[in-house]
Amino acid sequence: MLHPRLAVSLLAILALAGCAKNDAPAPDLFGQENLIAWCIVPFDSVKRSPVERVAMLKRLNFSQYAWDWREHHLALLPQELKIAKQNGIRMSAVWLWIDETQDKVGSLSAGNLAVMKAIADAGVKTEYWVGFHENVFADLTDAQCIEKGAAMTSYLEQEAAKSGSTISLYNHGDWFGESENQIAIIEATGKNDIGMVYNFHHAHHEIDEFEDNLERMLPHLTAINLNGMNPEGPKIMRIGEGTREKEMLTILQESGYAGPIGILGHDDTQDVEKILAKNLEGLRKLTAEL
Repeated sequence: MLHPRLAVSLLAILALAGCAKNDAPAPDLFGQENLIAWCIVPFDSVKRSPVERVAMLKRLNFSQYAWDWREHHLALLPQELKIAKQNGIRMSAVWLWIDETQDKVGSLSAGNLAVMKAIADAGVKTEYWVGFHENVFADLTDAQCIEKGAAMTSYLEQEAAKSGSTISLYNHGDWFGESENQIAIIEATGKNDIGMVYNFHHAHHEIDEFEDNLERMLPHLTAINLNGMNPEGPKIMRIGEGTREKEMLTILQESGYAGPIGILGHDDTQDVEKILAKNLEGLRKLTAEL
């Protein structure tokens, strides 16, 4: 059986080559079932409990979400995993943040360990979205950065595999946030099951390069998180309020990418339910025009 990521890559290759079966149903890339709610735990002025958060997701018709966190959320993760499962909602991804002051190969921070333990204890298979603090790569050459990043990524992949989970690298700015550097890290691991998550809101500076970058990322890409996009920013915009995201969605749709699409909260000053609803509305308007 093909690994899911290889299957996505094969689909993209077949689509680009015009070899996809004519009778195969086209994936509903922007359909509700393919959407992931993201940045909804610390980014919520209502400060919802796990019960309230799952109820919100059901109201908005999300069947899956990615779980981001701060230290004070960790104690409630086992409860949230249980509640989500009871309500038929999948925690399809979970955030990990690697900081040089706390995380080393063979020794992770207490917070990261608590997350991985909760996932394993719940019997849940998820995808860890891994971001690296800039201090991990401070004062290193590119070659040294790649070597160090590959060592940590390989270690995390081994730890995640204990619960049947996987690892994807998350562009979060700085050296590590550049797609070419993430691809180099993945290639240096020699592993085929490490993915990439591409975030529009961390990529305003490379809008013009999106099509070329997407082609290179496609074999590794496991999720794309959307945002309104202007070259000059701001960082966080509602979908449909920028000048370039429609063009980027067209490129994405034509690329053959068939993985999940993230819908962003990422505003701790407002009710995240209203933010998600606004982004869903913007996405529907744009996709109706594609």
